[in-house]
Amino acid sequence: MQEYQSLSHSRWNCKYHVVFIPKKRKKRIFGALRPHLGEIFRELAKQKESEIVEGHLMGDHVHICISIPPKFAVSNVVGFLKGKSAIAIARDFGGRARNFTGEVFWARGYFVSTVGLDEAMVRAYIRNQEDQDERYDQMKLGV
Repeated sequence: MQEYQSLSHSRWNCKYHVVFIPKKRKKRIFGALRPHLGEIFRELAKQKESEIVEGHLMGDHVHICISIPPKFAVSNVVGFLKGKSAIAIARDFGGRARNFTGEVFWARGYFVSTVGLDEAMVRAYIRNQEDQDERYDQMKLGV
């Protein structure tokens, strides 16, 4: 059943599948940050009255299923998440790694798709993304 939320004059259910990558897909840095990024993203989403429904941090990219109220543009919320998380990363981890500034942590673009009625399928895809990547890597090794 759909979970509709309310604003003063509207009922809504707006969920999006968002994917973005760190600049140059820095896997080594991403590994150290992985335990902290989930909480950073959830806290930032609350500031925009949004909620991260499902998320998975891969070695070199981020998958998020996020619920965003219709009064906010998706681009504004994703830009806010990427910008403020980069600042938090630079502040918390900047002294520990070279060439690690907030302005250049995330790559410029992102992928977004509306979830619609396929929410369960999208959430399962996000949850199982790591297993699928490992299987794909194994297939490439066999060639």
